Parts: sequence; structure tokens; C-alpha cells
Amino acid sequence: MMTSPRPPAITATGLRKSYGDHLVLDGIDLEVPAGTIFSLLGPNGAGKTTAVQILSTLIGADGGEIRVAGHDVAGEPEAVRAAIGVTGQFAAVDNLLTGAENLAMMATLHHLGRAERKRRVARLIEQFDLVEAAQKPASTYSGGMRRRLDIAMGLMGDPQVLFLDEPTTGLDPRSRRAVWRLVRELVAGGTTVFLTTQYLEEADQLADRIALIDGGKVVAEGTPEALKRLVPGGHITLRFAEPRTHEAAARLLDADLRDEDELTLQVPSDGGVDALYSLLDKLKAASIHAAELSVHTPDLDDVFLALTGNQKESVR
Repeated sequence: MMTSPRPPAITATGLRKSYGDHLVLDGIDLEVPAGTIFSLLGPNGAGKTTAVQILSTLIGADGGEIRVAGHDVAGEPEAVRAAIGVTGQFAAVDNLLTGAENLAMMATLHHLGRAERKRRVARLIEQFDLVEAAQKPASTYSGGMRRRLDIAMGLMGDPQVLFLDEPTTGLDPRSRRAVWRLVRELVAGGTTVFLTTQYLEEADQLADRIALIDGGKVVAEGTPEALKRLVPGGHITLRFAEPRTHEAAARLLDADLRDEDELTLQVPSDGGVDALYSLLDKLKAASIHAAELSVHTPDLDDVFLALTGNQKESVR
């Protein structure tokens, strides 16, 4: 029997928010499929955190229709809060409590019974690799441990949707990758993750889809690979085993960028599968064999610069 697809975890249509004369969100539309990682990127001040605050019922919107986990944010805020978890860029951990006590406090706030509270605390301590540190004060935790504890606290209510607002800001690369692993595991278990981040590599590594906002509007949306194909600079590099073949391929493909010493050619391409097939078909038809082939596409830094006009430092 065929099963119907899950409805979107988040939909927002015409989302608007102003602070005085400053328009932060200018009618943005978002749709986040259930069980995926959706990342919101943009320069500092673009409205990423404001969007998270609205979607998670922390502040109200000035306009727009918003549904999270099937509930209307304006009309059913309590139902939305029961279905989500939120982790901000600054860990909401009480340094005077142990890791286990922080989790138990969050369980109490969710009105869990004693048995269920103990079960969930124990599960999250193990899941987030905090067993050895569980009985130690949070003040002794490293930055990575505090972030893991903070995310675990956000999961105490078994949320359908988890909002992660710049979750790895300030972490070292090893700790950042540990958080990435945990996020992937959560999504594999069915949780939907809405991620804002200052790190373009993080969005590239994690997100199924990305929306880039600038000036209060969504300026591009798609998979990381699709976004990279929006900007020029992509190319296919071919290397040949002998000068004769190299020269024949250069004439056939009208390649301007060629290296006579390395016997390579650079052919402009959007990096898509169709472009690659077309190139290979041309070479095959001419009986030209390439020894090596590699595809180079612009990265998200290039996309960010091209579509927002801001410097990369704006998002680190």
C-alpha cells in the first residue's frame, strides 16, 4: 500500500517583520519538508534570528501565514511550542547544575512524570556522549560539551522540529564536526532541523535545502549544489596522456584555458550531469580519450558574494 508523503514541517507565506522604520523581513516564503535539514543563510542583520524567533513563537510577525508542525503559529502557539525545540547561539545551560540536573530541570518544565523524566535524561546523556560528565557541574564543560548539552536540552520534549540558531558559533573544528554528526543522527531519526549558521561550510555539509536571504527577501533557494550552479566559474578539467590528444581536444572543445606542460584543459561548465554527458559524448564521437576528469563548481562563498553583494566576513 502506498503511503502519502508527510506534510511540510514548516510553511511560511508572506512573512513580514519590522522594527520601527527598519524592515527586517519583507514578505518571505519558506517551505521545509519534514525530516530534512533546512538552512537559512544571509549577512549579519539579514533577519535569520528574527525568522527563527517568529517561527518558534518567541515574537509575533507583522504579517504572513505560518504553520509549524501542522499548527498555525498565530492561532495555536501552545501547540507549536509543544512540537518544537529551540537551541540558540548562546547555550542556555545553568553552570551551577550538573549536566544531568540541567536535563532533569528541562524535563520538569515539560511536565514529564518521574519515570519518563529519568528515562529521557538517561537516553539523552548517552546519545550525546555525556555519560562521564553527567554528574559534573556544567561550569567545567568545554564549549563542545556545553553545546551538546544545550541541544540535548532542546530535545527533551521529543520535538518534531528543532530550531538551531547558529549552534556551532565559537566552537573549534573538532567540536563543530561532533555537532554535525549529532544533527545528522537526529534527522535520520525523523526530526526536522531548521538551521541558521554563520559558517557557509556548515550549511554545505548539512543542509538538504538552503534559502539565502538579503534585504529582507529570499534571493535564492535550492539544494547546495543547485545554488552553486547559479554563479559563473564552474568548469571541467581534463588531463590527457599525450600532447597529440591534448591538442586535438583543445581544437574540438575550443578551450581557451590550456596547460601545455600538464596536458590539461579547462572547459566552462555549470557542473551539471547533462553538461558532463554532452562533453563526454563529444570526446567519444571524436575518438579522443581523456586520462583524468574532474568537475569544479563554485562554492557557497561564491554564491554568497554573488547574490548578496556582501563580503564573506559577514558570515565568517
